[in-house]
Amino acid sequence: MTIQTRRERDRAERERLIVTAARELAESEGWDAVTTRRLAAQIEYSQPVLYSHFKGKDAIMAAVAVQGCADLAEELRTARTAAKGTREALAAVGETYTAFGRRRPALYDAMFTYRVDLPFATAEAPEPLKRAFGEIAAAVERLPERDHEQRLALLIGHFTAGASR
Repeated sequence: MTIQTRRERDRAERERLIVTAARELAESEGWDAVTTRRLAAQIEYSQPVLYSHFKGKDAIMAAVAVQGCADLAEELRTARTAAKGTREALAAVGETYTAFGRRRPALYDAMFTYRVDLPFATAEAPEPLKRAFGEIAAAVERLPERDHEQRLALLIGHFTAGASR
């Protein structure tokens, strides 16, 4: 193993430690508790080391979101492929998606609530984002196009029920 290879491995391990520590701290205390000072103390590195990997908390949160999308993609794929039929696959993906958010609220917030500097729905999107959204698309791709308007009306009606016009 070359010195360069070892340095790259060590750098990747530090990044993993930072992201894991941020994720765990956010899940236990919320994103307001995640600071570079607390993360540095938790992983036993200095703040400048964190900044050598990430520009700041927002970049760390984006890395957590990418990791979360990888986790979500795997859970969605498992649910979708275990289902028998289109309706069951869609139901399984929907339940898995909502269960993921309930089980990991801080992670879900990093992925879908907070503004993170990630290129969603573009060619530059990180692969885990593409995989997660690809699993959702795979669950709905077999739905008949002829029923699209009816499904859209039902969806809008559901989400706007009780709302003032």
